[in-house]
Amino acid sequence: MYRIVIADDHGLYRRGLRLALTAGIPGVEILEASCFDAVLSLLAEQASIDLAMLDLNMPGLFNQEVLSGILSAYPDTRFAIVSGNDSRSEILTALSIGLHGYIVKSQRDEEVVMAVNEILSGRIYVPALLSRPGAAQATHVPTPSEHIPHRRTTSGNLGRLTSRQKEVLKLMAEGYSNKEIARDLEIAEATTKIHAAAVLRELGVRNRTEAAVMLKTWLTRDVN
Repeated sequence: MYRIVIADDHGLYRRGLRLALTAGIPGVEILEASCFDAVLSLLAEQASIDLAMLDLNMPGLFNQEVLSGILSAYPDTRFAIVSGNDSRSEILTALSIGLHGYIVKSQRDEEVVMAVNEILSGRIYVPALLSRPGAAQATHVPTPSEHIPHRRTTSGNLGRLTSRQKEVLKLMAEGYSNKEIARDLEIAEATTKIHAAAVLRELGVRNRTEAAVMLKTWLTRDVN
């Protein structure tokens, strides 16, 4: 029996995808997540997740660095993107990170079920649109610096962090190690590393020291 996580902030889409998969894959167990923190909680707490289907636009700051961290932390789980964006560059970028498939939301139910079965069987699923005439021209895979624009550091960035990421940032600023943060927040160390990577990326800083300085600056500004 397969266990699949559907991660999307739109409940209607999650329910529709759940119906399609349960109808097309006998005995499958579906778990749902509406945000980044919920995905990490399920991966850390639930045994043997076979596939996680992630919407890149859901709340939680998914990006290449964070996705790479998830792939490293959970090598026994396969990961696929589910997105409304069908651009070749997006698909190629996802595959270059090491994800196991890219499903476009406009695909028919039977195509999605076929894609999931392909991924679960150990193969990499690529949408048929990549084989259309002209697709061969799209051979350039964007690098992280090309794909993700530089984020200007402003106080607004702090508001984009999830509640869990803010907790991790606070402890990072206090000098806690990943192991200590994991123990304090009662989460897996691998989960802490993923949250920390997301925090650094969203704040546009290179390391924990810069993140700590930025947090202290914001707190001082708020007090004044």
